[in-house]
Amino acid sequence: MLVLDHVSKTFNPGTVNSKTALDRLSLHVLPGDFITIIGSNGAGKSTLFNAVCGEFYPDSGTVTLAGRDITWLPMHKRAADIGHLFQDPMRGTAPGMTIEENLALASGRGGWFGTISRQDREFFRERLAELDMGLEDRMKQPVGLLSGGQRQALTLLMATVNPPKLLLLDEHTAALDPATAEKVTELTERIVRESNLTCLMVTHNMQAALEMGNRTVMMDAGRIIYDTSGEERAHLTVSDLMDRFRARTGSALDNDRMLLQ
Repeated sequence: MLVLDHVSKTFNPGTVNSKTALDRLSLHVLPGDFITIIGSNGAGKSTLFNAVCGEFYPDSGTVTLAGRDITWLPMHKRAADIGHLFQDPMRGTAPGMTIEENLALASGRGGWFGTISRQDREFFRERLAELDMGLEDRMKQPVGLLSGGQRQALTLLMATVNPPKLLLLDEHTAALDPATAEKVTELTERIVRESNLTCLMVTHNMQAALEMGNRTVMMDAGRIIYDTSGEERAHLTVSDLMDRFRARTGSALDNDRMLLQ
């Protein structure tokens, strides 16, 4: 499904601010994989997502999605195949537009200055009701009036209303309060499962990294240093993950948010 082959990226090369963000990184993602990604701050997790989305072109290596080489494909031409959620609930929606207008744009069924049919409106209502956040009764309200959790749930629906080939979740619950984060996490698992999506999720919650999906990848210094699945992963604990990080890097995991989970 997704193949990154020896992808490297250095920002500000040849300067004092030179930073190697991805270092010959290779990753093979199978159809239906739900991979959780962990690592310390600056490990390259978000940069990995940006390489897949086309935020930049790599210095070397290739990116292939569903058998198509997208290494040099512009970002906007990848968007139809890749759903992307961010940590900030304010990203991914148009705050001045209504809930139904946002959904119409995301699904290709009209939207801003377009016409939304009764049939499409009913479809949106049904999908919103499945979120269990009361949004089906607020379809005419601007998205900017929603809470962070409601907005993130809406963004998740927008990213998957037309199931993408790949869903990228970049710490999409990190800015939410614990109760809301748990609800959005449960919603994420259900949507990924029911739509059989291929998904990569960056998380700071190491326990969630072991419980969600079918595979866990650990990154450091722009490289994948540990990749586990199956029986091995099923028996791992958070302490085991920290021990493996220390064994492979010679240092402790330095992301305080992860250590507190």
